[in-house]
Amino acid sequence: MNEILNPPGWKQPLGYANGVAARGKQVFVSGQIGWNAQSRFETDDLVGQVRQALANIVAVLAEAGAGSQHIVSMTWYLVDKGEYLSNLKAIGQAYREVIGRHYPAMVAVGVSALIEDRAKVEIQAIAVVPDRPTQPKPGAAGAPSRQNIGRQSAEQFPTGFIAKAPPFARLAGSGNFEGLRAVEA
Repeated sequence: MNEILNPPGWKQPLGYANGVAARGKQVFVSGQIGWNAQSRFETDDLVGQVRQALANIVAVLAEAGAGSQHIVSMTWYLVDKGEYLSNLKAIGQAYREVIGRHYPAMVAVGVSALIEDRAKVEIQAIAVVPDRPTQPKPGAAGAPSRQNIGRQSAEQFPTGFIAKAPPFARLAGSGNFEGLRAVEA
């Protein structure tokens, strides 16, 4: 799980994080512009290009087994600061529709031009996929308990627990762990 960093006493940022700490497989997405998979622009509208660039980022992340929730940093390059500022509401809506309500560390930079003449925005992203799925801490909502641990499948058996079976417990081929008790590791 990523840790959002906001120093004590700082105002909570809107639409981004001041910092993110993460551990896992790093995924670096090169700058994506607002063209489709065939490298063709479908619009010259900034909001439309933002939406497409974000969708391109999500598609690249999927190739690494990542999703938008794994993004820890984004850098936006924009050719027209005024157009960006006058479309913030629509850009925010497009962002939430594609990325969700996940706000990594971000920077927006005004540039004089991008390599592709029709491009109005280019967005680079870095994501971190956790090394292993996170499990709720014992006792937390949704965490396995001593009462329900015996009914979990092998895939659901929690990390950080050791299964102990009574002598002669019938487990072979049953698909459940009836008779097991969980002991915290």
